[in-house]
Amino acid sequence: MRPLIDPFYVMEVVAAAQEREEAGEAVFHLEVGQPSTGAPRGAVERAHDLLDADPLGYTASRGIAALPPAIANHIGVEYQLDVDPSRIAVTQGATGAFVLTLLAAFEPGARVAVTIPGYPCYRNILTALHMHAVPIHVDANTRYQPTVSHLEAAGPLDGVIVASPSNPTGTVLAPHELAELTQWCDDRDIRFISDEIYHGLTYGDIETATATALSDRAIVINSFSKYFSMTGWRIGWTVLPTDLVTRVDRLAQNLVICPPALSQHMALAALDCRDELDGHVVRYAENRRILLEGLPKAGLTDLAPADGAFYIWARTDHLAADSKSLATEWLRELGVAATPGLDFDPTDGHRYMRFSFCGSPHTMYGAIDSLSTWRLRNLAG
Repeated sequence: MRPLIDPFYVMEVVAAAQEREEAGEAVFHLEVGQPSTGAPRGAVERAHDLLDADPLGYTASRGIAALPPAIANHIGVEYQLDVDPSRIAVTQGATGAFVLTLLAAFEPGARVAVTIPGYPCYRNILTALHMHAVPIHVDANTRYQPTVSHLEAAGPLDGVIVASPSNPTGTVLAPHELAELTQWCDDRDIRFISDEIYHGLTYGDIETATATALSDRAIVINSFSKYFSMTGWRIGWTVLPTDLVTRVDRLAQNLVICPPALSQHMALAALDCRDELDGHVVRYAENRRILLEGLPKAGLTDLAPADGAFYIWARTDHLAADSKSLATEWLRELGVAATPGLDFDPTDGHRYMRFSFCGSPHTMYGAIDSLSTWRLRNLAG
């Protein structure tokens, strides 16, 4: 029998928020990790040119010839690292990269560690592929990131998935911490998978490192969705160890044929749009400031550091026993859409809420005003 996977509860919030908007009521969107901006202008212009002049047929399963070298150059600029483009496979988003790499790296029954709280699709994809997601429970004591001690306590492992910056907590592994984890895995022949989809989105003097620089056996997954603001175009990439290159290529040939042709050309153009994209990060930083200063006024004081990505993980059990019910109440009464923590932590997620700050400052201010008013009203009552 095929395994039954959990729903992605945030989509219920999205559907309810859409229903409210269709009824003509305002919504302050803090629920999804989708930039409010679209693809950068250079990418959109390239798409218009191609739609008029190119049939946009199949491409190579690993991507158009120019894109892996361009991604390798991007990695070189970001991390002062020389990566062979033959190790880079272009995929249908980061999700497609996870499916291909997990199939290539592991057999059914493999035990792969994932952090709790953490991105739910890791667990759900592993379950769908008849693999075991081994929960690593992390908390504020380690800034919601795993340590070697966590892994040592997890029992036998075939793989480890780590995200830095993290969804939902926004926390970042320091370079030496990432190095310790990759070395521990290499020493034990455990495959290390580094989700780096939120690289480029850090605040202050936070430093990020790529696992590609630390281990030849690591699998690194990234995407054009977040920093590059191209969520719906479904284009990502993976940097592979050499022993998985052919496996991933053959899986891609059979499972997806190739990534979307138009999206690949747009991604190539997006790599040259850094000024525009860095401007988005400035806006995210301002949104982050608004929420970090405003949420305590609404009674939310226990917040994860939010050093990267565009999320704030907040404890809410002093306001309501169940964050899912609280999210429903906020949307119904205030028009504030936030994501209950159950998606990210099946055990204790009912005590937490995730707020996304990749929208506009106007949205952030509106949400804070509404939540603060709600809090004052409840205190008065």
